Amino acid sequence: MIGTIVNTAAILAGSGIGACVRKGLGERYQDALYNAMGLAACGLGANAIVQNMPKSSFPVLFIISLAAGSFLGTMADLMGRFERLTKRFSKGNLGQGLSTAILLFCIGTLSILGPMESALRGNNTYLFTNATLDFVTSLVLASTYGIGIALSAAVLFLWQGSIYLFSGALSQFLTEELLTEISLVGGFLIFSSGLSILKIKDCKSLNMLPALFIPVLWFLLKP
Repeated sequence: MIGTIVNTAAILAGSGIGACVRKGLGERYQDALYNAMGLAACGLGANAIVQNMPKSSFPVLFIISLAAGSFLGTMADLMGRFERLTKRFSKGNLGQGLSTAILLFCIGTLSILGPMESALRGNNTYLFTNATLDFVTSLVLASTYGIGIALSAAVLFLWQGSIYLFSGALSQFLTEELLTEISLVGGFLIFSSGLSILKIKDCKSLNMLPALFIPVLWFLLKP
């Protein structure tokens, strides 16, 4: 699990450095970072959509996933619960930043295939690459939202650790087709998170999180 440990440490380090930088920034510069982070999230989300949509074998599945997932997440009020929880530990809109961080760090091919490659082949290349990207991202996010972004490191460790432990069983199920559908839906979630940061539209991205499990359910049930 050395790759996952390095990835987690990279997020903690980036969050610590970013939080220190944030203390010296005025409101005008913090606003500029909000805009930069929003645009970056939109760009990363759009890139995931453009890359995976042509490869999708089920063109309507992402629509069903987003609709059903949003309905279930809104019913459970995931965003509201998450925001109330984060407000106990920090002032401001940490919930928005933390939800964006979790989506960026956990929903991606490197973060899913990386632990499997590490467990099955001893290859940590994916995770080391992911660690570099997450270090930079966590630094920018923490310089915008504060040290609370470091909490996403715990989520990433549990996420990648679970995949690592169950990689033998998951390798038979996580086909390229399924990863394409998950990445496509994930791209929309990251893009919606960017729109929320830019205050264009509050999509309540965390309420849409169950959408990621609809493709998994579809692949389990389809003949």
